[in-house]
Amino acid sequence: MMEYALEIKGLRKEYKGFTLKDVSFALPRGTIMGLVGPNGAGKTTVIKLILNLIRRQAGGITVFGEDVIAREKVIKSRIGFVLETPSFVEDAKLRDIAAAVAPLYERWDGTLFRSLISEFGLPLDKKFKKLSHGMKMKFSLALALAHEADLLVLDEPTSGLDPVFRRELLERLSGLIQDEGKAVLFSTHITSDLETTADYITFLHAGEVVFSLPKDEIHETWAVVKAGPELLNGKLRPLFRAIRETPHYIEALTSDIRTLKAALPAGAVIEKASIEDIMVFMDEGAAHV
Repeated sequence: MMEYALEIKGLRKEYKGFTLKDVSFALPRGTIMGLVGPNGAGKTTVIKLILNLIRRQAGGITVFGEDVIAREKVIKSRIGFVLETPSFVEDAKLRDIAAAVAPLYERWDGTLFRSLISEFGLPLDKKFKKLSHGMKMKFSLALALAHEADLLVLDEPTSGLDPVFRRELLERLSGLIQDEGKAVLFSTHITSDLETTADYITFLHAGEVVFSLPKDEIHETWAVVKAGPELLNGKLRPLFRAIRETPHYIEALTSDIRTLKAALPAGAVIEKASIEDIMVFMDEGAAHV
């Protein structure tokens, strides 16, 4: 039986003009999951619900089998998190912020924290408000990594980071899950990060889960098809998730390339869909299906 670091079932959160609807997915231990979707899809809302920064209206969230509300203190000690916009006392020095955070975690490792601070080139005597956005993200990462968290929950962790450090961070995350008891959930709009790092992808669109699948399965079943107007005949149209029309040809996104192949017109071109392809098509072309 597969063991999960995180399970979400039937999650719902309503705001004026937006609803997170029946979101369900599970993150196995020893894996990395990318949480993707266009701006406004609900990614940050899901992460805030996991961390109990906002309250859900329906559904359940468990971390290592325990409810995140009933066992909040215990669970939060096992989670390392980075929010898209790091928020600490602006006038506080980094060393003072770390001193305030350390007692919250039983497994806080001061030696590891100092090593990360040195590696990231962070000045502990500098005030938080004086840091660039990228440096603020690095500081948040140092805090998240310094207490041997079993689950890392990261909201756009590579935002504002230079390409070299971004690659190093992704390598660190891949190394982290060599301990099969740990897991990583991270949202990002940089889909190339997911192609190289993630084991699973959960794609949100307009507050709903489009899919939550192993990355390899997505590449085997999702594709972009290019052909002439005959691509939109009544027999084929139901197999498309999104369609984009150009003056010269039709592009269509499918999640069932095996079924579609046998019915395609002569000359149709099939290309495996990247995660970015799926995001762009679903955001721009879904309305045309």
